[in-house]
Amino acid sequence: MKHLVQKQLAQSIATMQAVLADETISETLVTVAKLTAKAMESGHKLLVAGNGGSAADAQHLVAEFVVRLTVDRPALRAIALTTDTSILTAAGNDYGFDHLFSRQLEALGQPGDIFLAISTSGNSKNLIRAITQAKIIGIPTIALTGNDGGHMRPLCDYNIVIPSAVTMNIQESHLALEHIFCMLVERFTFGHDFDKKPQILSE
Repeated sequence: MKHLVQKQLAQSIATMQAVLADETISETLVTVAKLTAKAMESGHKLLVAGNGGSAADAQHLVAEFVVRLTVDRPALRAIALTTDTSILTAAGNDYGFDHLFSRQLEALGQPGDIFLAISTSGNSKNLIRAITQAKIIGIPTIALTGNDGGHMRPLCDYNIVIPSAVTMNIQESHLALEHIFCMLVERFTFGHDFDKKPQILSE
């Protein structure tokens, strides 16, 4: 069992090292963070969606924006499309699971917003439909995926693809990049010396 622990940790580290070595990932993350900060500064918002563990990621990331990451600052506009059970069950019941997020984008999305779709496979049908809806509205789309980016890759304006086919390792890298994404948006919004402010420790 100890060997299994060490093996899995080594695999996680190897995936993160591959992410670190891929300069395209870093460059794209900076680009979409700057785009998101500009949208928020102009009164628009970040909309985030995913399924399963990626739904949890969507909610986690949005909480970092609305509340804070490590430094106290004004709230930033972000909404997870994974949280309203009445909407989710109504859309699922009346239109089908594939419409869960596109219906919400139709209601809540506005030109100038940003849509972030999180999927380890890149093939989630409800996200693909949501990406299509975002394009109809005129909302830039970001895909955070793994494997080869799946069917979402050619549909999205910006792609961050984790170089792994192992779901849990993709998710681990997603979480790290989501935290850094929030951190970058904060710096673009509040200044590059933002990290010099006192950090708030966990309670």
